[in-house]
Amino acid sequence: MRKNWKKAVSLVMAAAMTAGLAGCGGGAKKEEAPAATTAAATEAAKAEETKAETQAETTAEPAAAEGLQVNTTDPIEITFSWWGGDARHEATLKAVDAFMKKYPNITVKSSYSAWDGWEDKMSSQFATGTAPDVNQINWNWITSFSSDGSAFYDLNKVSDILDLTQFSSDYLAQCTVADKLQGVPISMTGRIFYWNKTTYDQAGLATPTTLAELMEAGKVFQEKLGDDYYPLAMNEYDRTIFMVYYLESKYGKAWVENNELQYTKEEIQDGLEFIQSLEDAHVIPSIATIAGDGAASFDKNPKWMEGKYAGIFEWDSAATKQMGALNEGQEFVVGEEFADMGDYKGGFAKVSMCFGISENTKYPAECAALINFLLNEAEGVEPVGSERGIPCSAAGLKICKDKGLLNEVVAEANEKVLAYVSFPLDPKFEASALKATNEGVYWDVMAGLSYGDYDLDEAADTLIEGINKVLQK
Repeated sequence: MRKNWKKAVSLVMAAAMTAGLAGCGGGAKKEEAPAATTAAATEAAKAEETKAETQAETTAEPAAAEGLQVNTTDPIEITFSWWGGDARHEATLKAVDAFMKKYPNITVKSSYSAWDGWEDKMSSQFATGTAPDVNQINWNWITSFSSDGSAFYDLNKVSDILDLTQFSSDYLAQCTVADKLQGVPISMTGRIFYWNKTTYDQAGLATPTTLAELMEAGKVFQEKLGDDYYPLAMNEYDRTIFMVYYLESKYGKAWVENNELQYTKEEIQDGLEFIQSLEDAHVIPSIATIAGDGAASFDKNPKWMEGKYAGIFEWDSAATKQMGALNEGQEFVVGEEFADMGDYKGGFAKVSMCFGISENTKYPAECAALINFLLNEAEGVEPVGSERGIPCSAAGLKICKDKGLLNEVVAEANEKVLAYVSFPLDPKFEASALKATNEGVYWDVMAGLSYGDYDLDEAADTLIEGINKVLQK
């Protein structure tokens, strides 16, 4: 019954799907430990953990620069692809125009779209060797499409054109697989709460800063505002990430480490029961309720726009999209990570997205020049600002700060996330078999639990089996 209902709803949703991507190991931080005052300080404290995580995959010395030079005389055409929303498209096109003015002999042919269907399209192109020369890529594409290094060019070979010294060695290590630097990180991201303060004000509540306050808000919303109002809304993937956040906070273990799931069936059942308790307490709407809204994503959902869904758990870089979707008069604020979920600081940060060069490009030097222009040079950085998140590039970040180009909400959220979370994200966490909308294991498990098709035991078994299949590939 549940799957037939979702299939019918998906037909309605398909025509509306234009959502952009919200989507850019070792010991955990105890709650009593003081938080770092800046994101940079926090990342420095994690350096040894990150190095340990990547050491197994990064065993050789980085390739030396090959001494290539950018051709500034002969006509050259390179292709460039990315996904995103309209604001990102417009900003990137301005930056590309500026690049072509600097290099008038180089024509950049751009292709871009919303996220819906983009990953499948690019997967096919990388598999057939027909991908564009320069690509905005998801971090996990490096392991999904190029675990052997066959899809992406080693950026170390063009390090005399693309200034890699502007990037943390730890960030670069996360993009190094098969002894090749297959992408350069654009931004780091993590999940945080965003609240509609206007709706909370109507309920007579402050926006929650703890899990206990959130749980108490469910009944208040229902009694004061009505059954259609919820303190928070989460789809199936959001629920999976929040469950992992809860479990890491409680048990102090990374979700996956050394390609192995670190949680027992009983612990996972605990996490699933926690997620179901949010529905039971009227904190989040059921999956059936959200599916019935007929929207492809929350930024397209009238209930978010008008404030009936008063909170989301999103990537920090998605702030502008979600804030811009609200009706006039709604106040959008950045929340806090919940410190009362356990003794550890759960949650993870990841490379939000990268720029990569296709292995079979004819013009690696010119491609490297384009990436360097977009990430490290003022003429390329200024038009884009924080449309792809807070820049990882030290030069890019300085340009944005000096020019006042950072979105204050995105910057606040990013700093809060990176200063709090303490666990690594395994690249396979985002494998298509697990996270694919309406088809992946996460969606099946969380929808099945919500619809009552699975009990806790069945849901845990299904989740464990699906994750282990992906990890064993």
